[in-house]
Amino acid sequence: MPRAKRSKLYRKLMERFSISFGFREPYQVLIDAELLLDASRHKIELVKRLEQTLHGQVKPLITQCCIRQLYGRKGEAGVDSAIELGKLFERRRCGHHPDQYPEPLSGLECLSSVVDPKDNGVNKFHYVVASNELEIRAHMRRILGVPLIYITRSVMIMEPMASGSVNERSKEERGKLRAEIKKPVGKRKRDDDDDDDDNSDGGQKRNEQNKSSRETEQKAKLSRAKGPNPLAVKKPKKTKTVNQVQGPKSSIPKPLEGSELAEGPKRKRKRKHKSTAADGETVAIAKSKAAPQPEAGVEVEA
Repeated sequence: MPRAKRSKLYRKLMERFSISFGFREPYQVLIDAELLLDASRHKIELVKRLEQTLHGQVKPLITQCCIRQLYGRKGEAGVDSAIELGKLFERRRCGHHPDQYPEPLSGLECLSSVVDPKDNGVNKFHYVVASNELEIRAHMRRILGVPLIYITRSVMIMEPMASGSVNERSKEERGKLRAEIKKPVGKRKRDDDDDDDDNSDGGQKRNEQNKSSRETEQKAKLSRAKGPNPLAVKKPKKTKTVNQVQGPKSSIPKPLEGSELAEGPKRKRKRKHKSTAADGETVAIAKSKAAPQPEAGVEVEA
């Protein structure tokens, strides 16, 4: 997973822990002996890397048993630097004194007694556990609301929220959604003050005045002339005008005026066509018939 994407995922995860389980800065980080050894061997700036992973200020803590375990392994490589680094952290009192416990308890027993002293499965003091031991992380997953961190190949990794913590978180969210707004029980302060005023003489006068004003308002309402409901009354029909009765303009032609009547309809001009030879004969015959005939006894000059 890319570094930017992983950093964004861790930031959202810590926001969920802060909303659901009440984690606040500076985050209290319990560190065991194994993770402290790995950090010193890989030369990791532990505090700086924890702040980058948790996206906030941190308060590193180490128990008395864990530091005693480091002193017991003093001959191994890298233990001296781990002890010097552990001395810089705040010592968390686990209650396992050397007088009562000559041998230091294991990391699992010591850290579980600090995180969940009453064995009720709740991280009461909001600890973040940084451990490289699988047994410790497996046990811490059973406790609600415990962020887990470990180092592998010089890379600090934060585990996703355990299934038990996820179920508890979803249960709380469903409860918030289903919760109804409860009405305030009893009377409010304002109502109590009004009752005190009513018990006094001034309060009685005010009540009488209020009653009289209400009666006058009721009488005024009764005296008003009540008309029909305007929504229930049928709307009056609109009378149609002359133009609406006639409707749209008809296509009847207008009557002719006097001058147009006198002229009458115009005649159509016929076109004359040229006569043929046969027509010429008929025309000559017609002309001869039309010519005046001479009277009897009058000679016609040839």
